[in-house]
Amino acid sequence: MIINLLSDTVTKPTPDMQKAMWAAEVGDDVFREDPTVNALEAKCADLFGHEAALFCPSGTMTNQIALKVHTRPLDEVICDEMSHIYQYEVGGYAFHSGIGVNLLKGENGILDGPMVEAAIKPRQDWLPKSSLVVIENTCNKGGGGIYPMENIRAIRQVCKKHGMALHLDGARIFNALVETGDSPKDIGAEVDSISICLSKGLGAPVGSVLIGNQAFIAEARRVRKAMGGGMRQAGYLAAAGIYALDHHVERLREDHAHARQLAAALSELNWVENIRPVQTNIVIFDLKAPLTAAEILQQLLQKGVKASAFGPRTIRFVTHLDVGAEMVGRAVEALRDVRE
Repeated sequence: MIINLLSDTVTKPTPDMQKAMWAAEVGDDVFREDPTVNALEAKCADLFGHEAALFCPSGTMTNQIALKVHTRPLDEVICDEMSHIYQYEVGGYAFHSGIGVNLLKGENGILDGPMVEAAIKPRQDWLPKSSLVVIENTCNKGGGGIYPMENIRAIRQVCKKHGMALHLDGARIFNALVETGDSPKDIGAEVDSISICLSKGLGAPVGSVLIGNQAFIAEARRVRKAMGGGMRQAGYLAAAGIYALDHHVERLREDHAHARQLAAALSELNWVENIRPVQTNIVIFDLKAPLTAAEILQQLLQKGVKASAFGPRTIRFVTHLDVGAEMVGRAVEALRDVRE
């Protein structure tokens, strides 16, 4: 049996989730006639205190739709250099929206108000217009770091002052919320739009939801169609999302405990140079030279543990629904058996 710590995207629907999927009432979502999709969208909008929502195939699509709706060509988006929209969405900001990025170096992917305000371009004919800020909570490449609410509120105030929009890439927002105790509405009140992912730690097979006001989502629906994201009997997938929201949010704490267990084991190993602070379900660590990630990952795979390289000497573990306590224990044993 492989212990798959590659990503929380590898989760598979549980038997009960599958039952909910096959029991779903469906229709044609492009015509807004799929009752289960409509129910999921209403549930997500209400959860975060917004007016409307849109079900999409992926988090990349929800982010790219948000960029497209919030900006115009020749604008720029301000974000951290570790942001998913910059690192892992194939330069879609340029391809779809004709905009640039203004990259900042936060602390493990976390920005604050003064940093954002200092990055805003003055209005000049020869400069891009700073029109949007994107924050990622939790920050994947930053080691699953959580945005403090005070940072979000400060960035929100900067955006209001300068007439800019604020989008939250909340692919792992529920990981943040179960740790901080903040409510979804607390977060929702501070941002113009939110992307939430159902197919990571929540365990649904497919799907993300974009949340905002009625006018924003009306335009987002048009952009989704242009991007090929209109789906027909998508209620089977939406039912998985509803089930995930009802049953798999609170259990994310288990994944966080497992991540801390792995980090504790890593801290005892003399071939580990550094471990990023572990706040949620992601563990990123650096190796001492001359070891390489490829060497260690190969050894771990031979012992039944799969993970990913995050650099020549950097490895990422991600805990999730399909990795239980026994598997984490076996992964710890595998780490202790690694030979330099």
